[in-house]
Amino acid sequence: MFKKINHIGIAVKNLDDALSVFQDTLGMTCAGIEEVEDQKVRTACLPVGESEIELLESTSPEGNIARFIEKRGEGIHHIAFEVDNLEAVLEELKGKGVQLIDQKPRIGVGGIKIAFLHPKSSNGVLVELCEARD
Repeated sequence: MFKKINHIGIAVKNLDDALSVFQDTLGMTCAGIEEVEDQKVRTACLPVGESEIELLESTSPEGNIARFIEKRGEGIHHIAFEVDNLEAVLEELKGKGVQLIDQKPRIGVGGIKIAFLHPKSSNGVLVELCEARD
């Protein structure tokens, strides 16, 4: 079902400050910055081998990332797993009683199909599923 860890999402208050740490201090390279308006987030992707670190900055005080930081502070927000057929995986997980945040895929960073599983179904961890690119 899961092919690999696609990325680890990290909630940050200030994307530019976080990029400074990850690039200047840790020596990582940013592959690009993108805003996803409907998710009220600005992201920066930093490749690490076959996976990425995804820095997430809220663009609105009402955004999910802003609320996450308000409750828990900056830090790991989610882990994303790559799958081949997101719709089929969602149906399979739903059949197993997994609580889905997204009943159907939506478009995420880079234009790929994504969907989230509720943390109650995965030991308190927010899980994102990403459809593999062809």
